[in-house]
Amino acid sequence: MALPHCRHFLLIHLIILSATSLASPQEQETPVTRFQQYLRINTAHPQPDYASAVSFLISQAQSIGLQYRTLEFSPGKPLLLLTWLGSNPSLPSLLFNSHLDSVPAEPSKWLHPPFSAVRTPDGKIFARGAQDDKCIGMQYIEAIRNLKNKNFAPARTIHVSYVPDEEIGGLHGAAKFVHSVDFENLNVGFVLDEGQASPDDEFRVFYADRSPWGLKIKANGPPGHGSRMYDNSAMENLMKSLEVISRFRESQFDVVKAGKAANSEVISVNPVYVKAGVTSDTGFAMNVQPSEAEAGFDLRLPPTANPEEMKRRIAKEWVPAIRNMSYEIIEKGPIRDYMGRPLMTLTNASNSWWLVFEQAITFAGGKLAKPEILSSTTDARYIRQTGIPVLGFSPMSNIPILLHDHNEHLRDTVYLKGIKVYESVISSLSSFMEA
Repeated sequence: MALPHCRHFLLIHLIILSATSLASPQEQETPVTRFQQYLRINTAHPQPDYASAVSFLISQAQSIGLQYRTLEFSPGKPLLLLTWLGSNPSLPSLLFNSHLDSVPAEPSKWLHPPFSAVRTPDGKIFARGAQDDKCIGMQYIEAIRNLKNKNFAPARTIHVSYVPDEEIGGLHGAAKFVHSVDFENLNVGFVLDEGQASPDDEFRVFYADRSPWGLKIKANGPPGHGSRMYDNSAMENLMKSLEVISRFRESQFDVVKAGKAANSEVISVNPVYVKAGVTSDTGFAMNVQPSEAEAGFDLRLPPTANPEEMKRRIAKEWVPAIRNMSYEIIEKGPIRDYMGRPLMTLTNASNSWWLVFEQAITFAGGKLAKPEILSSTTDARYIRQTGIPVLGFSPMSNIPILLHDHNEHLRDTVYLKGIKVYESVISSLSSFMEA
C-alpha cells in the first residue's frame, strides 16, 4: 500500500518541478517580480510580519553584496540596516530610509486581495504598501543593483534603513534609532525618506512634516433628570467647546479655500470621537443628564506654528477650567530641533545637498514641483530633530494618491522609472565631495 502512495507523491513533485522549469528566468526574477514578492509579505498592523520582510530584504542585500545588520531597540521590532561602503568613509554618509510596516486593509473593499500584488494587464500592481512605502524600499536596492552592475563606486558610504512601526508613530523604531550610538556612528550627512505620489508629471518633494497632537477634552457637571435646566452641565460645557474649536477650524480652512495657504501650512483640527451618556441594557437613558462628557481631536501643526501659543489657546479658549473642564495633549513626536528651531530642511542655494538632489532629478529626466510641507507625518521628523537635513521623496508621478486607500496600487512603468531616478540620485549624492 505504501508504494502507490509514494509514486503519487513523486508524480505531484515532478509536475511542480516541470511547471517551475517552464517559467522563463525573466518571469521569475525581474525588478517588478521582486517588488511583488516584497508586497506579498503582510506587514500590516496589528501583527506585521517583520521577520519575513527582513529575511526577504537580507536575501536581496546578499544578492548584490551589501553589508547588513539587524538592530532591535524594542522586542520583536527589528530595524534592518544595509551598507555600501564608499571609497572615502571619512565623508559624511547618506541614508535612504523606508518603513517595513503598513496600515490594515479591508479586503472586501478591494478589487484584488490586498497582499496578492496582482499585476493587471495595464501594469497596475495592487497591494497594500505599493505606494506607502514598499516601493521606495525596493527601488533603493534595485538602483544600487544597477549601479553595481555598471561598476559605479561611491565616494560616500551609503546606508539603507528599514524601520518598524512608522504607521503607529515610530516610537519603537526611528525615534529610538536616531538617538542610538549605532546611528551616531553612521556619521550621516543627508537623508532621503518617503514622500507621496503626484497626480501630474512633477515629482513632489517635502522639506518638513506637520506634527500630530491628540487632544482629549473632558467636561464635568451635575447629573440630574433630563427635564431640568442646569448651568454648566457636562454636555453644555462640551458643546460650547465644540463650537469654539469648530470656529477655529473654519478660520484655518477659509485660508486654504481662499488659496492663501496649502492645507499642510495651516493648523488642522478634526473631531474623531464624542463620548457621553448614561447607558443601560436597553441603550442610552434619555432622561438622565450625564455628569461627564468627552471628545477627541486630531491636530496637525506645521513647523511654522508656535506650539506654546497653541497650548495657551487650548487652555484659555477651548477648554477653560472655569467651565469645569480639563484636557490632555498627546504630542506624537517633535516639532522643534534641539536648538529650538522649526523642523525644516532648506531647499535653496544655501543647502548644497538640495542643489545636488535637484540636479540629479533633472539629469534623470524628471521635474520637481515646488517644495512643500507634508500634510501628514513621517519618521523624517525624528531625523530632522538632530539637525540633519532630510527630504521626503517618492518618485511617483502621473498617478493618484492612494496611500491608506482601498485599491492602493502603482503602475509597473512608474515603479521602473523610479529606479532610474534613484540611480541618478544615489550616484550624484554619493559622488558629491563638498558638503
